[in-house]
Amino acid sequence: MVAQTTVVIATRDRADELVHTLERLRELSVPVVVVDNGSSDDTVARVRRDFPWVDVIELKHNVGASARNHGVRRARTRYVAFSDDDSWWAPDALVKAEALFRRYPRLGLVAARIVVEPEGRVDPVCAEMAFSPLGRADDLPGPSVLGFVCCASVVRRGAFLRVGGFNPVLFFPGEERLFSWDLTAAGWACCYVDDVVAHHRPSKVRGPSAVRRRAELRNDLLTTWLRRPPGVALAEAVALGRRGVGDEDARAALAGALRKLPAVVGQRRRLPAEVERQVALLDRSARVVSPAR
Repeated sequence: MVAQTTVVIATRDRADELVHTLERLRELSVPVVVVDNGSSDDTVARVRRDFPWVDVIELKHNVGASARNHGVRRARTRYVAFSDDDSWWAPDALVKAEALFRRYPRLGLVAARIVVEPEGRVDPVCAEMAFSPLGRADDLPGPSVLGFVCCASVVRRGAFLRVGGFNPVLFFPGEERLFSWDLTAAGWACCYVDDVVAHHRPSKVRGPSAVRRRAELRNDLLTTWLRRPPGVALAEAVALGRRGVGDEDARAALAGALRKLPAVVGQRRRLPAEVERQVALLDRSARVVSPAR
């Protein structure tokens, strides 16, 4: 049977982990596109030497999460599954996802259950998605979500390309939320499906936690600025500014967001009323769970 799903991986300076992932994906007999985000190690040479069946796209510079957009454009299958260099798919996962896309025409993205290795435990984010306040529609295979973990997701390639993929303004991390909003605004649905499984063995090659936290806070604000009503966008900026009085990371995040404001202004557009209602519902639910947010 001809494969209907291509696995796209964006990677940077993690050659050893990527090799482990590609060994796992070899067993699935599906096309794989690796997008190298300007690595300084021997990632590209090793993949081309040891995995000649993998299509490698070599970028000159690190473009963050939007590197995946290059891989999706290169793919020639109806569906695309994302892996990171430290994650891979269960043997039957992609076949199950393909069947769901055929059965549910409105389904645009499947958010899979994530098994964290080597412990074999389920990532806590899965419980959040499984009990999503958005509930489950009759014409969908699982609870609706407006956020997901990219390395455990499968999308319709056509839908991904029509909404523009991952926004370069955000760079990384937290790019999934804006994409899920845009996909839903375009009439597609994002669902959590517990029966589709991805494995994640978190990389040991990570930057400082403070840098990631600042980027997360910055991208949360940028996402709000890009799509939500002016009052909400202003309130989120003020709230982050107040946090910055005693929080260096919050101050740095706000400064980083302000530097990207010119790019945001050119791309800003409001979500449809129904999608904004869902986003606001999730926001209220998060505040109830974590009042100090």
